[in-house]
Amino acid sequence: MGHVKQLTKAEFIRQIANYEGPSSEWKYLGSKPAIVDFYAHWCGPCQALAPVLQEIAAEYKGRIEVYKVDVDKQAELASDFDIRSIPSLLFIPMTGEPEMTRGVMNAEQLRRHIESVLLRRDTVTR
Repeated sequence: MGHVKQLTKAEFIRQIANYEGPSSEWKYLGSKPAIVDFYAHWCGPCQALAPVLQEIAAEYKGRIEVYKVDVDKQAELASDFDIRSIPSLLFIPMTGEPEMTRGVMNAEQLRRHIESVLLRRDTVTR
């Protein structure tokens, strides 16, 4: 299975984007496109999404990063991103603005989103 990394607010600011900085412009700090999963341990849909994200992390290893943010432990970060429902997925391409989706996606939906948003390629519906 792939490696999904937990993030705190401090790590998010250091590794993803310093959204508290003087510039209001989004500047991604990572070296690969990323997905950030805002979740909670008690959330059934979040639990259903977790193994799918592990599968995606393994499949796209070396091409994208997959992160998780526990909204209960990182409430301030969740609030900063206006997380009102979970799971919420933040898709961060190397250039351009990130895109937030809400709700569970299956593996095929995630693949299509990764290809079209993160890797910027047209995908063929399987």
